[in-house]
Amino acid sequence: MLFRRLCTSLTRFNPNPSLFHTKSTIPFPVFHSNPKFLTRNTFKTLFQASNSSNCKMGDARRPPAVPIPDPGTADRAELYRALEASVGSAFSSDPLAPNPNPLIIVISGPSGVGKDAVIKRLREVREGIHFVVTATSRAKREGEVEGKDYFFVSKEEFLAMVHRDELLEYALVYGDYKGIPKQQIREFMAKGYDIVLRVDIQGAATLRRILRNSAVFVFLVAESESALVKRLINRKTETKETLLVRIATAREEVRHINNFDYVVVNAEGKLESAVKLVESIIDAEKAKVRQRTVAI
Repeated sequence: MLFRRLCTSLTRFNPNPSLFHTKSTIPFPVFHSNPKFLTRNTFKTLFQASNSSNCKMGDARRPPAVPIPDPGTADRAELYRALEASVGSAFSSDPLAPNPNPLIIVISGPSGVGKDAVIKRLREVREGIHFVVTATSRAKREGEVEGKDYFFVSKEEFLAMVHRDELLEYALVYGDYKGIPKQQIREFMAKGYDIVLRVDIQGAATLRRILRNSAVFVFLVAESESALVKRLINRKTETKETLLVRIATAREEVRHINNFDYVVVNAEGKLESAVKLVESIIDAEKAKVRQRTVAI
């Protein structure tokens, strides 16, 4: 009965059953014509023979066992080679951590907190950072350098840049336009540089809407409101009217602190501490498993 079922099953694979045994190359075992020889012991013997053959083939492919010397007394190079032989492959010298992505760091804060001082010192102590030079429509002041402090353009030229979509962000600040050129960012990020943007609170809010969480936003503050007012007084660049405007503006700007990722206190006489904290923020971002990625 068993033999008849096997023959019936095999016949389904070939429309001409009489040619099956002569033309088929499938390695089915040859059954005896007498069904009484097809017993449980027969299948058990066939299975054991097949399993034994597979084991021998596996043993042939397996590399020979390599004795591992005592780590306490063995030569380091010999121990290293023995461990490689035991695991079956050479140890890779490729870095285990991927290269970090270039960052965009947005630094902002109220007037008088020392944003320019922090950025200037960061430029001196940190390599691999490009500080974006913004374009402005205001006139150049005494001592300012074209292409270093700002790119000075006319209002007509600035509006033409806006029309050509060449600016990542721009704003009208105290009657003058300021904006961030996109091409400058693309060029230096392609070289692997981190990008630092210095913007006011209004510009930071715009960049947050554009870049979302792909950039790092750092809020720079003085140690207190009293200290901030004293700094504004010491600058001796403001009239009493503009002093009142800047103080009122600073109070409003501090309320935006929750829109930033980090806050850094730039206390009077402690510039180095503030700069080191900014560096620590950059290092921490570089060490993240899930890196920020930016598309400009």
